[in-house]
Amino acid sequence: MQSLNPQYLERLSFTADHLAALRALGEFRGKQSLYFHQAPETLKTLRQAAQIESTESSSRIEGVTVAPGRLEPLVLKRTDPRNRSEQEVAGYRDTLALIHESAREMAFSGNVVLQLHGMLYRYMPQRGGRWKNSPNEITETLADGSKRVRFTPTPPHLTPIQMDELAAGYARALDAHHQDALVLVPLVVLDFLCIHPFTDGNGRVARLLGLMLLYQNDYEVGRYISLERIIEQSKESYYETLEKSSAGWHEGQHDAMPWLEHFWGTLIRAYREFEERVHRVRTVPGAKTEQVRLAVSRRPQPFAISDIEAECAEVSRDMVRHVLRQMREEGLIEVIGRGRGAKWRQLTGNRNTDATAS
Repeated sequence: MQSLNPQYLERLSFTADHLAALRALGEFRGKQSLYFHQAPETLKTLRQAAQIESTESSSRIEGVTVAPGRLEPLVLKRTDPRNRSEQEVAGYRDTLALIHESAREMAFSGNVVLQLHGMLYRYMPQRGGRWKNSPNEITETLADGSKRVRFTPTPPHLTPIQMDELAAGYARALDAHHQDALVLVPLVVLDFLCIHPFTDGNGRVARLLGLMLLYQNDYEVGRYISLERIIEQSKESYYETLEKSSAGWHEGQHDAMPWLEHFWGTLIRAYREFEERVHRVRTVPGAKTEQVRLAVSRRPQPFAISDIEAECAEVSRDMVRHVLRQMREEGLIEVIGRGRGAKWRQLTGNRNTDATAS
């Protein structure tokens, strides 16, 4: 499609600030694995919170409201949807869960996009998973109640073709290393929104598609920090940058930079918040003790003190020894052997089989 055309990609020019943003995001991605190994219980908490926040913010962005006290039970599947708004929430919840669980197996294609849209509408009377069959316009309602056309998307008869071209262009650009994935992913989202392939639900699918492609390129922050919430908090600039970057899109003369900058800024903010939240949770009183206990609970086989140290890099050896002694006194673990070759193991019946859940 327009933004993924090789000639367009070659014309892109990046400033020092752009390159600094890309380097920062690459560094954030490199540090992810440290948190995955060292703070799994914290990540489990963040993941559930992000799921609820994303569903709530996505609903508000689209003007969908749910009665107080109903959102969390819906997201956590503790209740069934009762009305249209709750049906939309339930559909988004299921689609988000699918991406969390299976993004790496979902190669971007027109059919995958149809699948995402169909899942969004699975609880609603009207069917999803179909391309639009009539022209649609992206409009803005002004203060006086009048409407202004922001953008005229692809006509219906060209929509399936352009969606196939978008998926093929992305795969080709990624394979040929025409640009960094952090350039290509937001360009896919931009082109998707310019095509606007559905009668309704385009914004939600676009954001979910972007999340899926980020996961496939190892940018995992969206699992733990709600990108939808950050987008909602900067909603005006979200729409303004999309309008700026879509001008001239049909002719391939658009300027994608405003949109790229906004997309990168959203990710940087999410990663900074992610690090702050993990650090805050891990430094509260008792956090280091809990780290050691969780590390032990995930060891089905005999382990050495050095194994726990490797997993709890910020906990001193003295602290590790102290917690192990506590756990031995509680009858949770026992020591095997003496000296440097000593090993520890959990006692039968005390293993925490839920420790690896996420």
